[in-house]
Amino acid sequence: MILGCIGDDFTGSSDIANTLAKGGMRVMQYVGVPETEASTDIDAAVVSLKTRTIPVEDAVRQSLDAGRWLLANGCQQLFFKYCSTFDSTPEGNIGPVTEALAELVGEDHIVMCPAFPTAGRTVYQGHLFVFDALLSESGMKDHPLTPMTDPDLRRFLRLQTRQTVSHLPWQTISKGCNAISAALAQCEPGMVIADAIEDRDLVELGKALASRKLMTGGSGLAIGLPKVHLGAASCTNSPYAPTRTGRGVILSGSCSIATRTQIRRFITDGGIALEVDARDVLSAKTTASDVFNWVQAQSSAPLVFTSAEPAVVSAIQKEFGVEKVAHAVEGFFGALARNLFDSGCRRIVTAGGETSGAVVLALGLDALRIGVEIAPGVPAMHVAGQDIHIALKSGNFGGESFFREALEALGGV
Repeated sequence: MILGCIGDDFTGSSDIANTLAKGGMRVMQYVGVPETEASTDIDAAVVSLKTRTIPVEDAVRQSLDAGRWLLANGCQQLFFKYCSTFDSTPEGNIGPVTEALAELVGEDHIVMCPAFPTAGRTVYQGHLFVFDALLSESGMKDHPLTPMTDPDLRRFLRLQTRQTVSHLPWQTISKGCNAISAALAQCEPGMVIADAIEDRDLVELGKALASRKLMTGGSGLAIGLPKVHLGAASCTNSPYAPTRTGRGVILSGSCSIATRTQIRRFITDGGIALEVDARDVLSAKTTASDVFNWVQAQSSAPLVFTSAEPAVVSAIQKEFGVEKVAHAVEGFFGALARNLFDSGCRRIVTAGGETSGAVVLALGLDALRIGVEIAPGVPAMHVAGQDIHIALKSGNFGGESFFREALEALGGV
């Protein structure tokens, strides 16, 4: 194993696994820190954690456990993967986890770059943009768990870390890897926010950081790593293409603008859908068993969603509390997924990082093989040793027709 990645949620983990597999690496995505040794026929391992919104000390502990396991299995470089919209709070968990991993491997200059130009995320003058809008003016300002209201990554990161936060401007990045290396050597020890507005910027960053013990960022920062670590001639991995048919389901807890658009399109195109009110879940008026029975009665793969408008979500959170609402909704989707799996459902599409995490944990999945790309950042995946195909979509990813495309990619509508 050459590269060891630690993802702070399951959709983000499949995102970077997809990037590496597309580049030709043999990749295995693990759910949590494995209790066994890594597969011997892989170039990269991705350890998927659910640490984005948990208490800082728990996120640090789990991330260190993952880092130690990856190092013990021979990885030469660690990559801490977080969201391309830098999802976090003023307390963490990006800063504290990065500090801990840097101390683990002895790295004193840590470049941080969440840019993912293919998905419209770019960093310029230290500010994060979502397409043509600042992060603070995008849909992320209304995120129910990690609202992002400051686009200045330097200023926001300084709230999370004791270390110095420096900046590598695009004017330096655009000159290539040698200029990046020289500029990085002049930075004070600590964390360094790097600009990137095009894929080639990320490729040059990857080259410049090839010998570093720790990289951190979005999946875009990994696009050049397969060639860096393997060489062009060695990048020959071909992602598998699913052939599974039969019962499928879509489970969406994401409240992002992109996902709500995808839900409307799925329904407009004739898809069968059921909206579940979070209040009904909290009061047990609607249970996973109720919705399971409804899904079983449908003639085609249906969509079950709780993806309400931001104002509705905010009102429910104020009434019941953020953590209570999140726990109830995640528990609902986890129980529903478990019931469906036990009844023979073998194609599952999820939308939203927390929802995806709840589903994967409820199903007890442990290792995922990376397949063909459904949309940028979202691969089809096959559960190793089991007859199940799954797609874990970050809320903001995918085009309007993503849900139907995902079902087709997993083996047929």
